Amino acid sequence: MTGSLKCDFRISHFTTLARNYICALFLFIFSSTTFATTEQPKAAWYRYYDKNGVSNLSTSVTPDHIRYGYEALDRNMQVIKRNKAYNAKVDIQQSSSRESAARQREQDMKLKRAYGSTKIAATKRDQILASLKKQLNYQQDQLQQLQQDKIAFKRQEMEYHRKGETLPPQLKNNLDNNAKNIESVKRTVESLRNAYHKTEADYADIINRLKNLE
Repeated sequence: MTGSLKCDFRISHFTTLARNYICALFLFIFSSTTFATTEQPKAAWYRYYDKNGVSNLSTSVTPDHIRYGYEALDRNMQVIKRNKAYNAKVDIQQSSSRESAARQREQDMKLKRAYGSTKIAATKRDQILASLKKQLNYQQDQLQQLQQDKIAFKRQEMEYHRKGETLPPQLKNNLDNNAKNIESVKRTVESLRNAYHKTEADYADIINRLKNLE
């Protein structure tokens, strides 16, 4: 009875070992097959066609391959990749685009460091616009006063002409200085208006760019 139990145990143990071995062998075969399936073929040859349509084959890529465009082939001469011919014009255009994009990113990062957020940029904009508006109002008041002075000086001038008298040197100076001051203030007013509108436009762009970074 005891011998029979030992025999059964040995058979059971052998069966378990066999089953484990078969499973391990199956996994090994499956893994090897999967690896072979997913492994990418390597290029062994490189082929290009020149301007006459003649095929040229080599084991390395030459300047002519790049100029005409070429195919990468495996050891069985099967095409695994195609590369377009080099186009200097397109390359220059793409290079310019990349440089422009890089400059744009650099400028955006500078804006981010300078302002931090759209809220801070909007506050700064409002401060500058308020200052420009204050200066503009002051210059417009100055212009209005100068124009009133001009009316007074012109009346004096007309009175002297009516009487047939010569204009006093001081009145002449007043008229000349008044005209010069009016032109100067007008230029200042125009400059401040341009600065106001430019600040609005600049900060609109800054805030929009900061929004894209947030």
